[in-house]
Amino acid sequence: MESIWSQSCTIPQRQPLTGDLEVEAAVIGGGMAGILTAFLLQEAGCQVAVVETGRIASGQSRNTTAKITAQHGMIYQKLIRTLGAEEARQYARANQEAVQAYKALIREKQIPCDLEERCAYVYGSDAQALQEEVQAAVGLGLPADYAHHVPIPVPAAGAVRFTGQAQFHPLKFLRHLSQDLTVYEHTPVQQVEEDRLITPRGCIKARHIVFACHFPFLNVPGLYFARLHQERSYVLALEGAPQVEGMYISGEAGGWSFRNWGDLLLLGGENHRTGESGKGGRYERLRQKAAEWFPGSREVACWSAQDCITPDGVPYIGRYAASRPNWYVATGFQKWGMTTSMVSATILRDMIIGKDNPYARVFAPDRLETAAIPGMAADGGKAVKGLAKRFFQMPSQAAEEIPPGEGGIVLWEGEKVGVYKDKDGSVHKVDIRCPHLGCQLEWNPDEQSWDCPCHGSRFDRYGRLISGPAQEDIALD
Repeated sequence: MESIWSQSCTIPQRQPLTGDLEVEAAVIGGGMAGILTAFLLQEAGCQVAVVETGRIASGQSRNTTAKITAQHGMIYQKLIRTLGAEEARQYARANQEAVQAYKALIREKQIPCDLEERCAYVYGSDAQALQEEVQAAVGLGLPADYAHHVPIPVPAAGAVRFTGQAQFHPLKFLRHLSQDLTVYEHTPVQQVEEDRLITPRGCIKARHIVFACHFPFLNVPGLYFARLHQERSYVLALEGAPQVEGMYISGEAGGWSFRNWGDLLLLGGENHRTGESGKGGRYERLRQKAAEWFPGSREVACWSAQDCITPDGVPYIGRYAASRPNWYVATGFQKWGMTTSMVSATILRDMIIGKDNPYARVFAPDRLETAAIPGMAADGGKAVKGLAKRFFQMPSQAAEEIPPGEGGIVLWEGEKVGVYKDKDGSVHKVDIRCPHLGCQLEWNPDEQSWDCPCHGSRFDRYGRLISGPAQEDIALD
């Protein structure tokens, strides 16, 4: 399942690191946040190297819906309530400036990436709540107003509209931005010491180290595993559906998102916590909606994305931990990775070159998150449940009951294992203990993957690592 971005753009391959290297700054992660950070640092005169486990943009950047916007759902009233008006204003300004920074960079460098200015809408059924959100956004200096008419097939009382936002092709952008950067692909980081990255075929010594790898894979220091969880969402690209002339997202749980790319309509939704897909059917429900709303349309692609979620709804951008002042992190982008990647890159560049950034405080990873305590408790409860399930819940099916092309947890020679059965009946066994912190993995029938409900690590049907924080495969064959 490839996104339309992957299907329509190829980024030239880079070689793995072989041998040792010394640079001023090393960036772990070749997605939007990592490449942007490296680019801005190099523009500022720093010698930078990027290391990527797979290919450039092989993680979440290729699976985004690629909206560049400060419209992040119904959040601004909440931020004023939980952070205070000034901190909420800083968050709003940082993201709105990021939108403008993308436009300016693309114009300056003449990057051919299908940039289009669009309005961004968050729609809903409660007109009063929407109007209050407009008032909150306007009070924070954002270009917001109330839209009475919402030209999408979902019943809505109206929408909060942000003018002057944008959308683009993320891989075309990254292809251009990365062309003059030093990037080592297929170079997983096995260990990080104070100023060194250890990889399979060489080491990088760096004064500054940036973790831009989606979910930080080191548990200590920082304890990010206790302050993040991951969620998945699904997208169809439809041919023959109408133009919606804007970017739309629901302000209510269980809603849908819409945007166009060229003649295609991107329909998204079916969000759930990673590892809690149940019986699946996510793509099928999207297809049912597509048939209902856009009869005669044709599906040309489908894919899914994964997002890191913080308890208070604000990303972690800044110093990794007090004990590692030259380590930096960018994570917890919620579902707004494009805009937040620019916010991250700007803040981290300024921190590394010794320049004050007015927005660093609101995103600081060491901030006091009093309002986030309930969310952290909930995430902790999920982790305990995931561990307990591994020890105390016995499988309800035998290996022979699993149909070809499906997977499940079974007893195999007295041991609890995961089993995937090929179409020809061949059986592939995996360890259902997540190598990150030991939670029980769950089968995702929509993606045919093994997913961790605690911290979001994912493995393919054969047990090969897809994404962390886990760093090892789980195949038993």
